Amino acid sequence: MNTALIVILGAIVFVGGFFVVLYNGLIRLRNKADEAWSDIDVQLKRRYDLVPNLVEAVKGYAKQEKSVFTEVTKARAEAMKAEGPAAESKAENMLTETLKSLFAVAENYPELKSNTNFLDLQKQLSEVEENIQKSRRYYNGNVREFNNKIQVFPNNLFAKMLGFGKYDFFQAEEGEKENVKVEF
Repeated sequence: MNTALIVILGAIVFVGGFFVVLYNGLIRLRNKADEAWSDIDVQLKRRYDLVPNLVEAVKGYAKQEKSVFTEVTKARAEAMKAEGPAAESKAENMLTETLKSLFAVAENYPELKSNTNFLDLQKQLSEVEENIQKSRRYYNGNVREFNNKIQVFPNNLFAKMLGFGKYDFFQAEEGEKENVKVEF
């Protein structure tokens, strides 16, 4: 009887310890994914702050390109109000496309391309875009790690019961995955 009690207590301690280790590990991974998402938000905020300045710099040179400015402003507003990885991915990809058209307009104005304010804004935006890509990769790495943890056996049996659900990756739109067509 004494041996049976020890075995039962040992099993309870083992199962309890398993739950504590699993739960704490999931919390750590979820917090890392949330922190990585916050890093993306910080970089996107920097980008949102730069876009109006960039538009204003180009506006002075390209007054007849009003539709481009409208599209960039609209895409920025949509991106700022998007929530969650799927919606933000889509909105950010749209903003990226409109910024490409803004830079295409700028190519038609040699004086603008030599304007130090424009060049500085362009350089800052390029740095922010690079940081956004790094933040996306970091976020996706943390999401992969978290999703793996909640989907492997035996964790998958308990993760949902403990309130942990799968995170979405920050993904590129289908159009961004296609090869770029270069014509001379």
